Amino acid sequence: MANPENEGGTGQAIGSLLIILGAAMWVPAILDLADQQTEWTAFALASGFTVFFGVMLLATTRDTSFGTTPLRRAYFITVGAWVVLSLFGALPFWISNQNISYTDAVFETVSGLTTTGSTVLSGLDTMPAGILLWRALLQWMGGIGIVVMAIAILPMFRVGGMQMFKLESSEKTSDKISPRVRSMALRIGGVYILLTIACMVTYWALGMTAFEAVVHAMTTLSTGGYSTSDASMGHFDSLAMEWAGTVFMLAGGTPFVLFVLVFSGRGPLVIFRDSQVKRMLATALISAVMVTAWLIVANDFDPWTAFTRAMFNLVSVMTTTGYASVDYSLWGPPAVAIFFFMTFVGGCAGSTAGGLKMFRFEILWQDIVKECRRLLYPHGVFPDMIAGRPATESLVRDVQVFVLCYAVTCAALVLVLACYGLDFITALSGAATALANVGPGLGPVIGPAGNFASLPDGAKWALDAGMILGRLEFETVFVMMTAHFWRD
Repeated sequence: MANPENEGGTGQAIGSLLIILGAAMWVPAILDLADQQTEWTAFALASGFTVFFGVMLLATTRDTSFGTTPLRRAYFITVGAWVVLSLFGALPFWISNQNISYTDAVFETVSGLTTTGSTVLSGLDTMPAGILLWRALLQWMGGIGIVVMAIAILPMFRVGGMQMFKLESSEKTSDKISPRVRSMALRIGGVYILLTIACMVTYWALGMTAFEAVVHAMTTLSTGGYSTSDASMGHFDSLAMEWAGTVFMLAGGTPFVLFVLVFSGRGPLVIFRDSQVKRMLATALISAVMVTAWLIVANDFDPWTAFTRAMFNLVSVMTTTGYASVDYSLWGPPAVAIFFFMTFVGGCAGSTAGGLKMFRFEILWQDIVKECRRLLYPHGVFPDMIAGRPATESLVRDVQVFVLCYAVTCAALVLVLACYGLDFITALSGAATALANVGPGLGPVIGPAGNFASLPDGAKWALDAGMILGRLEFETVFVMMTAHFWRD
């Protein structure tokens, strides 16, 4: 079995995170109290219980060294934190007067922390402000959490994150952001806050109320997609607001390390020279042009409106944000097919976006081209390249394993959802949107005009697992299911 010291390190880390989560519950509590809403008591009770449990974990593991974290303990902390925080983060929803079952509360919380954006709640337009703010806070905290994890922790497991940035950066010492992970995480956090404030001011200037601007800024930069209205961004019916959302969703899908370089004096062009960013922008533009052409020819749309709607909704799906300004499932089969493909694409490594990520598509495409060339030149040597530099053999193998895990897990989740009586479109798009952390699926049930409330409880728990698996990139969780992990 695992060394007990590992368990202590996990308790210290998760206990600290629970205390932070419990303290954050007082933000919506104070808002509801100021607004004379009785829901503040639900947040206060949930906060007290969460902080108490966190303090107990710290107290019972205080003799364990917290500074020397071995690899196995890092797995415990990473997986355990997302599961435990989801269970405790659901308490305000469950205790509130909104008649939310614990299953639905956990689903909403998992969807929030993983920045998926799928929801089981309706009547958002009249819901207490504290509940709406808590949903946004969950996504905002989950967004920065996954960025820091991608930069500081996942490279230990050889999963994306800082590995990619090192491949795409110069080897010169002056180009390194910081020799210390803590310093890097602080800088990324600062950039995350600045971009959130910029997004909030932009939304407010374009016509949102201060509260709506705060909520949507947090859920835009985190590429989460929770809104203050059942109609999502369609509630505002503003093309200018959709363009603002498009820009900041793309910012959320960009490696935050690059923003740190910009603020360090390297200039904004460093972002557009990044191979992942270039491919993300090209993918968004090409798909938007295709959908725009279809809308103009088949649906008689005004060209500018068609391009704006197509760009906003496609970027929302591609960056796994999950906003919707219209019910794009009504645009016809060609448009729906493009949206379904974009569900899998994702943003860049080291961003808040989910999905397969741009660099994996780049490596997979190179593998296909390389094998075709090898058929013509059997003795040729064709190294995989990324950002003009050779990609290591281990990185290429990791990408292949990740895609295999993604495909197998998606098929298994579709089968589980089908066993609960879901139709094929709902099961397939539900599995895809959970694993990619996108939000809305396709079809009349979980499409952009619906939500996940009508799904059976078992299906919701299966989707919870899918969202966490997708957010932690599969292997981080799968390794804990092996017998070797639990041996000394």
